[in-house]
Amino acid sequence: MMTRRLGHSGIQVSAVGIGCNAFGTRIDVDATRAVVDAALDAGVTFFDTADTYGTGASEELLGAALKGRREQAVVATKFGMDMRGVNGDDGGRRGSATYVRTAIEASLRRLGTDHVDLYQLHTPDPSTPIDETLGALGELVEAGLVRAIGCSNLQAWQVVDADWRSRAADLPRFATAQNEYSLYNRTAEVELAPACEALDVGILPYFPLAYGLLTGKYRRGEAAPDGTRLALDGQAQRLAGADWDRVEALEQYAADRDLTLLQVAMGGLAAQPAVSSVIAGVSRPDQVAANVAAAAWEPDPDDLAALNRIGAPTQSYTTYAP
Repeated sequence: MMTRRLGHSGIQVSAVGIGCNAFGTRIDVDATRAVVDAALDAGVTFFDTADTYGTGASEELLGAALKGRREQAVVATKFGMDMRGVNGDDGGRRGSATYVRTAIEASLRRLGTDHVDLYQLHTPDPSTPIDETLGALGELVEAGLVRAIGCSNLQAWQVVDADWRSRAADLPRFATAQNEYSLYNRTAEVELAPACEALDVGILPYFPLAYGLLTGKYRRGEAAPDGTRLALDGQAQRLAGADWDRVEALEQYAADRDLTLLQVAMGGLAAQPAVSSVIAGVSRPDQVAANVAAAAWEPDPDDLAALNRIGAPTQSYTTYAP
Protein backbone atom coordinates (compact mmCIF):
# COMPACT_ATOMS: atom_id res chain seq x y z
CA MET A 1 0.00 0.00 0.00
CA MET A 2 1.43 3.34 -1.07
CA THR A 3 1.71 5.98 1.64
CA ARG A 4 1.18 9.73 1.50
CA ARG A 5 1.86 12.76 3.69
CA LEU A 6 -1.01 14.34 5.59
CA GLY A 7 -0.42 17.76 4.12
CA HIS A 8 2.50 19.61 5.70
CA SER A 9 2.29 17.55 8.92
CA GLY A 10 4.81 14.95 7.83
CA ILE A 11 2.56 12.16 9.14
CA GLN A 12 2.52 9.26 6.69
CA VAL A 13 -0.75 7.43 6.01
CA SER A 14 -1.99 4.83 3.56
CA ALA A 15 -3.39 6.17 0.29
CA VAL A 16 -6.69 4.53 1.21
CA GLY A 17 -8.27 5.25 4.58
CA ILE A 18 -11.13 3.65 6.45
CA GLY A 19 -14.14 5.83 7.18
CA CYS A 20 -15.49 4.59 10.50
CA ASN A 21 -19.00 6.03 10.39
CA ALA A 22 -20.51 2.51 10.23
CA PHE A 23 -18.80 1.42 13.45
CA GLY A 24 -21.35 1.24 16.25
CA THR A 25 -24.22 2.17 13.97
CA ARG A 26 -24.46 -0.34 11.12
CA ILE A 27 -21.94 -2.86 12.47
CA ASP A 28 -21.16 -4.19 15.95
CA VAL A 29 -17.92 -4.79 17.84
CA ASP A 30 -17.09 -8.11 16.16
CA ALA A 31 -17.75 -6.81 12.66
CA THR A 32 -15.70 -3.71 13.44
CA ARG A 33 -12.77 -5.82 14.56
CA ALA A 34 -13.02 -7.85 11.34
CA VAL A 35 -12.84 -4.65 9.26
CA VAL A 36 -9.88 -3.30 11.25
CA ASP A 37 -8.08 -6.65 10.98
CA ALA A 38 -8.59 -6.71 7.21
CA ALA A 39 -7.42 -3.13 6.88
CA LEU A 40 -4.20 -3.60 8.83
CA ASP A 41 -3.48 -6.86 6.99
CA ALA A 42 -3.88 -4.99 3.68
CA GLY A 43 -1.51 -2.21 4.72
CA VAL A 44 -4.22 0.36 5.47
CA THR A 45 -3.07 2.44 8.41
CA PHE A 46 -5.43 5.42 8.38
CA PHE A 47 -8.70 5.30 10.34
CA ASP A 48 -11.00 8.31 10.35
CA THR A 49 -13.81 8.60 12.89
CA ALA A 50 -15.68 11.37 14.73
CA ASP A 51 -17.20 11.80 18.15
CA THR A 52 -20.62 12.25 16.58
CA TYR A 53 -20.57 8.89 14.74
CA GLY A 54 -22.95 6.81 16.81
CA THR A 55 -22.64 9.53 19.47
CA GLY A 56 -19.29 8.13 20.58
CA ALA A 57 -19.88 4.49 19.66
CA SER A 58 -17.59 4.57 16.62
CA GLU A 59 -14.66 5.84 18.69
CA GLU A 60 -15.30 3.19 21.34
CA LEU A 61 -15.37 0.33 18.85
CA LEU A 62 -12.35 1.58 16.94
CA GLY A 63 -10.41 1.91 20.18
CA ALA A 64 -11.36 -1.61 21.23
CA ALA A 65 -10.36 -3.03 17.84
CA LEU A 66 -6.95 -1.31 18.00
CA LYS A 67 -6.21 -2.32 21.59
CA GLY A 68 -2.70 -3.74 21.80
CA ARG A 69 -1.75 -2.48 18.34
CA ARG A 70 -2.45 1.23 18.48
CA GLU A 71 1.03 1.96 17.14
CA GLN A 72 0.10 0.35 13.82
CA ALA A 73 -2.59 2.93 13.10
CA VAL A 74 -2.92 6.63 12.38
CA VAL A 75 -6.13 7.65 14.14
CA ALA A 76 -8.10 10.71 13.13
CA THR A 77 -11.22 11.95 14.84
CA LYS A 78 -13.35 15.07 14.76
CA PHE A 79 -15.23 17.39 17.07
CA GLY A 80 -17.70 20.20 16.62
CA MET A 81 -20.99 18.61 15.67
CA ASP A 82 -23.93 18.19 18.04
CA MET A 83 -23.26 15.44 20.59
CA ARG A 84 -26.76 15.74 22.06
CA GLY A 85 -25.48 16.66 25.48
CA VAL A 86 -22.97 13.81 25.81
CA ASN A 87 -20.19 16.38 26.20
CA GLY A 88 -22.32 18.59 28.43
CA ASP A 89 -24.15 21.81 27.62
CA ASP A 90 -22.07 23.35 24.84
CA GLY A 91 -24.32 26.36 24.25
CA GLY A 92 -23.89 25.83 20.52
CA ARG A 93 -20.24 27.00 20.77
CA ARG A 94 -18.52 23.75 19.85
CA GLY A 95 -15.39 25.51 18.63
CA SER A 96 -14.79 27.27 21.94
CA ALA A 97 -11.64 26.62 23.95
CA THR A 98 -13.61 25.06 26.80
CA TYR A 99 -15.50 22.72 24.51
CA VAL A 100 -12.39 21.70 22.55
CA ARG A 101 -10.73 20.54 25.77
CA THR A 102 -13.86 18.69 26.88
CA ALA A 103 -14.24 17.03 23.48
CA ILE A 104 -10.66 15.77 23.19
CA GLU A 105 -10.68 14.33 26.69
CA ALA A 106 -13.90 12.46 25.94
CA SER A 107 -12.56 11.18 22.60
CA LEU A 108 -9.32 9.98 24.15
CA ARG A 109 -11.28 8.02 26.77
CA ARG A 110 -13.48 6.40 24.17
CA LEU A 111 -10.55 5.58 21.89
CA GLY A 112 -8.50 4.23 24.79
CA THR A 113 -5.42 6.15 23.73
CA ASP A 114 -3.23 8.95 25.05
CA HIS A 115 -3.16 10.90 21.79
CA VAL A 116 -4.95 11.45 18.49
CA ASP A 117 -2.84 11.68 15.36
CA LEU A 118 -5.16 14.08 13.54
CA TYR A 119 -7.82 16.13 15.31
CA GLN A 120 -10.29 17.86 13.03
CA LEU A 121 -12.86 20.62 13.39
CA HIS A 122 -15.86 18.81 11.92
CA THR A 123 -17.83 21.86 10.80
CA PRO A 124 -17.49 25.64 11.10
CA ASP A 125 -18.69 27.21 14.34
CA PRO A 126 -20.13 30.64 13.45
CA SER A 127 -20.50 31.48 17.16
CA THR A 128 -16.79 31.20 17.96
CA PRO A 129 -13.90 33.14 16.39
CA ILE A 130 -11.62 30.75 14.56
CA ASP A 131 -8.68 32.29 16.45
CA GLU A 132 -10.06 30.85 19.69
CA THR A 133 -10.46 27.40 18.16
CA LEU A 134 -6.95 27.46 16.69
CA GLY A 135 -5.50 28.59 20.00
CA ALA A 136 -7.20 25.75 21.84
CA LEU A 137 -6.01 23.22 19.26
CA GLY A 138 -2.49 24.61 19.58
CA GLU A 139 -2.58 23.89 23.30
CA LEU A 140 -3.54 20.29 22.58
CA VAL A 141 -0.60 19.93 20.21
CA GLU A 142 1.76 21.46 22.75
CA ALA A 143 0.46 19.08 25.42
CA GLY A 144 1.08 16.07 23.19
CA LEU A 145 -2.58 15.08 23.05
CA VAL A 146 -2.77 15.77 19.31
CA ARG A 147 -0.06 15.40 16.66
CA ALA A 148 -1.68 17.46 13.89
CA ILE A 149 -4.88 19.37 13.30
CA GLY A 150 -7.29 19.51 10.40
CA CYS A 151 -10.67 20.83 9.36
CA SER A 152 -13.75 19.45 7.67
CA ASN A 153 -16.53 21.04 5.65
CA LEU A 154 -14.86 24.45 5.54
CA GLN A 155 -15.05 26.51 2.38
CA ALA A 156 -11.82 27.41 0.60
CA TRP A 157 -11.78 30.97 1.93
CA GLN A 158 -12.18 29.66 5.48
CA VAL A 159 -9.22 27.30 5.05
CA VAL A 160 -7.10 30.17 3.73
CA ASP A 161 -8.25 32.53 6.47
CA ALA A 162 -7.46 29.98 9.18
CA ASP A 163 -4.04 29.36 7.68
CA TRP A 164 -3.21 33.08 7.70
CA ARG A 165 -4.39 33.46 11.28
CA SER A 166 -2.34 30.48 12.42
CA ARG A 167 0.79 31.84 10.77
CA ALA A 168 0.23 35.30 12.24
CA ALA A 169 -0.20 33.93 15.76
CA ASP A 170 2.54 31.27 15.44
CA LEU A 171 0.01 28.48 15.98
CA PRO A 172 -0.26 25.03 14.39
CA ARG A 173 -1.88 25.17 10.96
CA PHE A 174 -4.58 22.93 9.59
CA ALA A 175 -2.71 20.15 7.79
CA THR A 176 -5.78 18.64 6.16
CA ALA A 177 -9.22 19.54 4.85
CA GLN A 178 -11.87 16.84 4.76
CA ASN A 179 -14.64 17.63 2.30
CA GLU A 180 -16.90 15.78 -0.06
CA TYR A 181 -14.98 15.01 -3.24
CA SER A 182 -15.35 12.33 -5.87
CA LEU A 183 -15.11 12.00 -9.63
CA TYR A 184 -18.89 12.37 -9.58
CA ASN A 185 -18.85 15.53 -7.47
CA ARG A 186 -15.76 17.55 -8.39
CA THR A 187 -16.94 20.82 -6.86
CA ALA A 188 -13.89 20.80 -4.56
CA GLU A 189 -11.69 21.41 -7.60
CA VAL A 190 -13.14 24.87 -8.19
CA GLU A 191 -11.62 26.62 -5.15
CA LEU A 192 -10.73 24.19 -2.37
CA ALA A 193 -8.19 22.04 -4.20
CA PRO A 194 -6.15 24.98 -5.59
CA ALA A 195 -6.10 26.62 -2.17
CA CYS A 196 -4.99 23.41 -0.48
CA GLU A 197 -2.25 22.83 -3.04
CA ALA A 198 -0.91 26.33 -2.46
CA LEU A 199 -0.93 25.88 1.33
CA ASP A 200 0.32 22.26 1.34
CA VAL A 201 -2.92 21.17 2.99
CA GLY A 202 -3.92 17.61 2.16
CA ILE A 203 -7.49 16.93 1.07
CA LEU A 204 -9.19 13.91 2.63
CA PRO A 205 -12.15 13.20 0.33
CA TYR A 206 -15.24 11.71 1.89
CA PHE A 207 -18.02 10.04 -0.11
CA PRO A 208 -15.45 9.12 -2.80
CA LEU A 209 -17.90 6.62 -4.27
CA ALA A 210 -20.80 9.09 -4.26
CA TYR A 211 -23.07 6.99 -2.04
CA GLY A 212 -22.29 3.98 -4.20
CA LEU A 213 -23.09 5.55 -7.57
CA LEU A 214 -19.47 4.88 -8.60
CA THR A 215 -19.43 1.23 -7.55
CA GLY A 216 -21.06 -0.08 -10.73
CA LYS A 217 -24.02 -1.54 -8.82
CA TYR A 218 -26.66 0.88 -10.10
CA ARG A 219 -28.21 1.59 -13.48
CA ARG A 220 -30.28 4.39 -14.97
CA GLY A 221 -34.01 3.72 -14.62
CA GLU A 222 -33.57 0.63 -12.45
CA ALA A 223 -34.34 0.14 -8.76
CA ALA A 224 -31.42 -0.29 -6.38
CA PRO A 225 -30.48 -3.97 -5.98
CA ASP A 226 -31.59 -5.55 -2.72
CA GLY A 227 -29.07 -5.27 0.06
CA THR A 228 -27.27 -2.24 -1.38
CA ARG A 229 -26.94 1.08 0.37
CA LEU A 230 -29.31 2.91 -1.97
CA ALA A 231 -31.98 0.28 -1.40
CA LEU A 232 -32.36 1.50 2.18
CA ASP A 233 -35.30 3.62 3.25
CA GLY A 234 -34.86 7.28 2.41
CA GLN A 235 -32.20 6.69 -0.25
CA ALA A 236 -34.40 6.45 -3.35
CA GLN A 237 -33.83 10.13 -4.16
CA ARG A 238 -30.13 9.44 -4.67
CA LEU A 239 -30.97 7.33 -7.72
CA ALA A 240 -33.80 9.52 -8.93
CA GLY A 241 -31.67 12.67 -8.86
CA ALA A 242 -28.41 11.14 -10.06
CA ASP A 243 -26.41 12.65 -12.90
CA TRP A 244 -26.48 9.50 -14.99
CA ASP A 245 -24.71 11.13 -17.92
CA ARG A 246 -21.66 11.58 -15.70
CA VAL A 247 -21.88 8.10 -14.20
CA GLU A 248 -22.19 6.47 -17.61
CA ALA A 249 -19.33 8.55 -19.03
CA LEU A 250 -17.11 7.28 -16.23
CA GLU A 251 -18.30 3.72 -16.89
CA GLN A 252 -17.35 4.07 -20.56
CA TYR A 253 -13.99 5.54 -19.58
CA ALA A 254 -13.37 2.48 -17.40
CA ALA A 255 -14.48 0.04 -20.10
CA ASP A 256 -12.18 1.67 -22.67
CA ARG A 257 -9.23 0.89 -20.37
CA ASP A 258 -10.40 -2.55 -19.26
CA LEU A 259 -10.94 -1.24 -15.74
CA THR A 260 -13.81 -1.37 -13.31
CA LEU A 261 -15.71 1.74 -12.36
CA LEU A 262 -14.45 1.22 -8.79
CA GLN A 263 -10.84 1.32 -10.01
CA VAL A 264 -11.45 4.60 -11.81
CA ALA A 265 -13.29 6.09 -8.82
CA MET A 266 -10.61 5.20 -6.28
CA GLY A 267 -7.42 5.34 -8.36
CA GLY A 268 -8.47 8.40 -10.32
CA LEU A 269 -9.33 10.34 -7.18
CA ALA A 270 -6.18 9.26 -5.34
CA ALA A 271 -4.16 10.64 -8.28
CA GLN A 272 -5.52 14.16 -7.90
CA PRO A 273 -2.69 16.44 -6.77
CA ALA A 274 -4.13 17.74 -3.49
CA VAL A 275 -5.39 14.39 -2.18
CA SER A 276 -3.61 12.80 0.79
CA SER A 277 -5.80 9.75 1.39
CA VAL A 278 -9.15 8.60 0.06
CA ILE A 279 -11.50 7.84 2.94
CA ALA A 280 -14.06 5.18 2.08
CA GLY A 281 -16.64 3.99 4.57
CA VAL A 282 -16.80 0.21 4.83
CA SER A 283 -18.75 -2.34 6.84
CA ARG A 284 -17.21 -5.61 5.60
CA PRO A 285 -13.67 -6.95 5.10
CA ASP A 286 -14.32 -7.66 1.42
CA GLN A 287 -15.04 -3.97 0.87
CA VAL A 288 -11.64 -3.14 2.35
CA ALA A 289 -9.95 -5.54 -0.06
CA ALA A 290 -11.91 -4.18 -3.03
CA ASN A 291 -11.04 -0.56 -2.25
CA VAL A 292 -7.37 -1.33 -1.72
CA ALA A 293 -7.17 -3.25 -5.00
CA ALA A 294 -9.03 -0.52 -6.86
CA ALA A 295 -6.76 2.26 -5.61
CA ALA A 296 -3.73 0.38 -6.95
CA TRP A 297 -4.57 1.65 -10.44
CA GLU A 298 -2.39 4.67 -11.19
CA PRO A 299 -3.51 6.73 -14.20
CA ASP A 300 -0.83 8.15 -16.46
CA PRO A 301 -0.92 11.76 -17.70
CA ASP A 302 -3.02 10.82 -20.75
CA ASP A 303 -5.47 8.95 -18.53
CA LEU A 304 -5.79 11.97 -16.27
CA ALA A 305 -6.30 14.33 -19.21
CA ALA A 306 -9.06 12.11 -20.57
CA LEU A 307 -10.62 11.84 -17.12
CA ASN A 308 -10.70 15.63 -16.85
CA ARG A 309 -12.39 15.88 -20.24
CA ILE A 310 -15.36 13.95 -18.87
CA GLY A 311 -16.27 17.16 -17.18
CA ALA A 312 -15.06 19.74 -14.74
CA PRO A 313 -17.57 20.56 -11.99
CA THR A 314 -20.61 22.28 -13.41
CA GLN A 315 -22.91 22.29 -10.40
CA SER A 316 -22.82 22.00 -6.63
CA TYR A 317 -24.04 18.79 -5.04
CA THR A 318 -25.01 19.80 -1.50
CA THR A 319 -25.02 16.75 0.75
CA TYR A 320 -25.07 15.61 4.34
CA ALA A 321 -21.72 16.01 6.11
CA PRO A 322 -20.67 12.75 7.84
